[in-house]
Amino acid sequence: MSLLSKIEWTDATWNPVRGCTKISPGCKHCYAERFAERFRGVKGHPFEQGFDLRLVPEKLAEPLRWSAPRMIFVNSMSDLFHEGVPLSYILRVAATMQLARWHTYQVLTKRSERLRDTLCGPLKDAAREAHIWWGVSVEDRKHGVPRIADLQATQAAVRFLSVEPLLEDLGRLPLQGISWVIVGGESGPGARPMKEGWVLSIREQCEVANIPFFFKQWGGVRKKVAGRRLLGRTHDGFPYRVQHPTLPARLRLQHASDIESGALVQLSTA
Repeated sequence: MSLLSKIEWTDATWNPVRGCTKISPGCKHCYAERFAERFRGVKGHPFEQGFDLRLVPEKLAEPLRWSAPRMIFVNSMSDLFHEGVPLSYILRVAATMQLARWHTYQVLTKRSERLRDTLCGPLKDAAREAHIWWGVSVEDRKHGVPRIADLQATQAAVRFLSVEPLLEDLGRLPLQGISWVIVGGESGPGARPMKEGWVLSIREQCEVANIPFFFKQWGGVRKKVAGRRLLGRTHDGFPYRVQHPTLPARLRLQHASDIESGALVQLSTA
């Protein structure tokens, strides 16, 4: 776990899965792939295999070992709902999130159909947990906007949209049941530009719907220079965050052992 994440809308990252494959235009300049491939072949490095999809079971119980509450971005370097991740493994990840409930988890995917099917099926209990936030990426009208309907079809307690990289004017968005919206431009080599009008349209829709709005960045090749101020100010909206007590160390370590050994595969809260 990284407790000093540079991602503006989270505190920490947790990667029980590493690597991914591209499925839509938002993936074109993937920051995670760019980072991981720098270390391909470096013996002993976590990304020795580059951005190839890989399960990391030794990371499964990591949040249970941290007593201080954090907002945790789950799989910042992958996609939990990638077709190469077995359902049984997804259930183990969810079990950790349900047990270590003093943290807040942010799960983001582009595989919205699998998200929908899983949250409406074996993870229906985890979907209702208010400390687990479930989100989809929305980069354009063709690929991104349809994902919103899949998210809305679930009973998730907290649903959010990561509109990043915003690649075009998205028009009127279906925001019913959405708890949070993040917007940001693409950054790094070859970054595609984002227009102010596109951002303002989304911000205004969020204001009308009373949805917290978070503006992450303008992006560009030099994102620090462009900054993250919109019309002269920052926008740091967040949904309500529930606070659960931290379990005693003895219980945390026992749960961690159960998760790591595979003794606990799925947790039901029914």
